[in-house]
Amino acid sequence: DYRPRHWTLIREALTELRARLAERGQPLVVRCGEMPDVLATIRDRLGPIRLWAHEETGNQRTFARDRRVRAWAEEQGVPFTEVPHRGVIRGPHDRDHWAERWETYMNRPLVYPPDTLRSVEGIDPGPMPSHADLGLPPSTTAVQQLGEAEAHRTLDSFLYDRGHTYRQAMSRPAPAQTECSRMSVHLAFGTISLRRTVYELRQRQEELRGSSGEAAAARRKSLSSFDSRLHWHSHFTQKLEDAPRIENESYIPAFDDLRADTWDPALYDAWLYGRTGFPMVDACMRCLRTTGWLNFRMRAMLCSFAAYDCWLDWRRFAPTYGGLMADYVPGIHYPQVQMQSGTTGINRVRIYNPIKQGKEQDPDGTFIRRWVPELSSLETTAYVHEPWRMPPIEQQASGVVVGQDYPERIVDHNEAYHHAQDAIHKLRERPDVQRQADAVLEQHGSRA
Repeated sequence: DYRPRHWTLIREALTELRARLAERGQPLVVRCGEMPDVLATIRDRLGPIRLWAHEETGNQRTFARDRRVRAWAEEQGVPFTEVPHRGVIRGPHDRDHWAERWETYMNRPLVYPPDTLRSVEGIDPGPMPSHADLGLPPSTTAVQQLGEAEAHRTLDSFLYDRGHTYRQAMSRPAPAQTECSRMSVHLAFGTISLRRTVYELRQRQEELRGSSGEAAAARRKSLSSFDSRLHWHSHFTQKLEDAPRIENESYIPAFDDLRADTWDPALYDAWLYGRTGFPMVDACMRCLRTTGWLNFRMRAMLCSFAAYDCWLDWRRFAPTYGGLMADYVPGIHYPQVQMQSGTTGINRVRIYNPIKQGKEQDPDGTFIRRWVPELSSLETTAYVHEPWRMPPIEQQASGVVVGQDYPERIVDHNEAYHHAQDAIHKLRERPDVQRQADAVLEQHGSRA
């Protein structure tokens, strides 16, 4: 689920971090290899060491790596401290008081880096690995810049300039490109902490508290919406922290068999490459593949289309789908994929109508025309959203013949909608599934 585009971002951030640390007296040391082997080599060179890391809520592979490191540290007598991260709680906890503990964590005083660092003698910083060094193909994705300085520039521009229309723009894919915060990739890779982001946001909210007028009121509402989404960032990550199995298993075990034998490679490929015949779906997928970013509602629509319209098993498409996102966070991705696939047992079954979403979120067809150039010559916006409604003579005249210049629809949305609704609700009515849903709600449900 991690792709070359992610190393492009990480490498850029590490290069900046190395330079900033060097200014303070000790550049970043980079090594490639199995963690226990690398740590053993460093310890042999330096003598006794102590390990510090943040508590990462990643996928099964990173979790297995962390267990190997902890086992090595215990075996070697190396102290290993993991620091809480993003307000996510490790170990047993009371979900009823989770929100309160999150606020307490976010309100802790910030810790700033020291002005100087003691140089470590006898160890070379090492080269910064290229894609080829890691056995990865080069990435051509037009992703955001990543680094601490860029994170602060992006946040400041949102809080003081771009964010005033966030509340209205965040559901629409075209304006969302510039009017959403665009902080997700920085939070994903830690070029700024969630706690620092919350601190800066709250400072800005305090500045606006005494301002009057419609513009100030609109900005306050937008920043309040952003505040909620920062909370959700941790809320969803907590779900994976509490139940790592949901990367590979449905919240409700009975749902694992729902789509187990219905995989259709042709439907999957059409969805993955933006050739479904539904313009809004294709535009969103092509945008995500090219830029690594798409607003939340449209990501949910893409997932809904795969799970409900194409009836694909989320366990098979989720890793690849996550890999398309430059801001991929496993703790957000897997709970969201299950929500949009109807397998949590506690959330409303929300099946997005891709035609309705296109008309509501891209009413003039600007976004579709940009990302589906096959339809850019169409002057009638109604046909941009539903090209199959064009009379054959108009298709010929416009140069957009459905089935030739642009794909036929791969499914009938109305039929798929009713099939999905019936199948999922039938399963949810079973007493054993309802008991399992009660347990899921107790462990993972939102609390005030």
